[in-house]
Amino acid sequence: MAVPTLTPKTKSTAQHLISLPVIVAALGYFVDIYDLLLFGIVRVPSLQDLGLSGEQISDVGTRILNWQMGGLLIGGIIWGVLGDKKGRLSVLFGSIITYSLANIACGFIADVTFMDPTDYYAYMRFIAGIGLAGELGAGITLVSEVLPKELRAIGTSLVAGVGLFGAVVAYFTVELFDWKMAFFVGGLMGIGLLLLRVGVIESGMFKNVTEQRHVERGNFLAFFTSTDRLSRYLKCIGIGLPTWFVIGILATFSNEFGKAFGIEEPIKPGLTIMWTYVGLAFGDLSSGVISHALHSRKKAVSLLMGLTLAVSLFYLYGGLKSAATLYGTALVLGFGIGYWAMFVTIGAEQFGTNLRATAATTVPNMVRGLVIPMTLTYQAFKPSMDIINAGALVGLMAFVLGFYSILTIPETHGKDLNYLEE
Repeated sequence: MAVPTLTPKTKSTAQHLISLPVIVAALGYFVDIYDLLLFGIVRVPSLQDLGLSGEQISDVGTRILNWQMGGLLIGGIIWGVLGDKKGRLSVLFGSIITYSLANIACGFIADVTFMDPTDYYAYMRFIAGIGLAGELGAGITLVSEVLPKELRAIGTSLVAGVGLFGAVVAYFTVELFDWKMAFFVGGLMGIGLLLLRVGVIESGMFKNVTEQRHVERGNFLAFFTSTDRLSRYLKCIGIGLPTWFVIGILATFSNEFGKAFGIEEPIKPGLTIMWTYVGLAFGDLSSGVISHALHSRKKAVSLLMGLTLAVSLFYLYGGLKSAATLYGTALVLGFGIGYWAMFVTIGAEQFGTNLRATAATTVPNMVRGLVIPMTLTYQAFKPSMDIINAGALVGLMAFVLGFYSILTIPETHGKDLNYLEE
């Protein structure tokens, strides 16, 4: 009598999308966004508590934000290289410990007496930035490699969509308690996440590559040794520029824009950021579905980038006259830049397994790092062009590069990721 053979049961779509790697990546990004945006939310009240007022808050706040973004730029390279050399999970563990401890340290800023508290604030945000740089790229890379190729867009959008609600929690934590407690909460949430990470398995694609001793992994300079590879890398960065124009300029300095628009009610940048990220969460959830339906990453991103351009023009020149209208416009802007997850996924899909984590981690953090020249350009042209036109100048550069990049980069929808960069 023949003995029946048992065939492995195929996972359903729901089982793939609710698997532990996806859940943990989503929760990790939730904490990442909470901590990343916390300074933007508490910038005004925290600096007021340190005795700053008026123009000082704008200047010092910009300096501290730039330190944080500089940390993201450097951290992106560090964690990206480690992600391809040591594994996706090692980055997720190391980065979260770094930014969790830095955020707890930020809760003690008001008690610092051994140096200028604003300098201490900048240094801690720099360290936090280094830590925060590793979370998204490693998470997206891991999810992209463990999910079937037809579910990658939906899976990575799910990670980002859930994660982006961290901005909402950050805002209400500050409102319910205070900015110091918000930093402590962020740090403790990160430490709690480490316990969830224990059960997550490493990507099979990465394990296969580690067995091939001749393959060089995580060489950041490899992006610059091939014209084709460099072109793809720079275009990946260009696609993301409009997203941080909206977050780093229009939302972060919305209190300044509100005054320029003649809105009588004081605008809270923290509230603007929160509404932007509510829209961004829904946009990210939608972008995966749109890409899946259109069978194209490029069409989905182009569509949302076009919406962002139209709403940015309305924000700057549409004659906003109330705080409610500004917050509502921020919500729609957030939905428009909801291609963020798709942009990071494109970065992961453009490169082979031996460079994938390096690309997926450095690309979004290069974009975040470019907030530094954006804010410096904005601040430099404010006196001569006024606030609105200075913001528009930064936006013009971001959108020109963004559209050029998405229209000329290779399509990656349905691409098999099990390959190497030579």
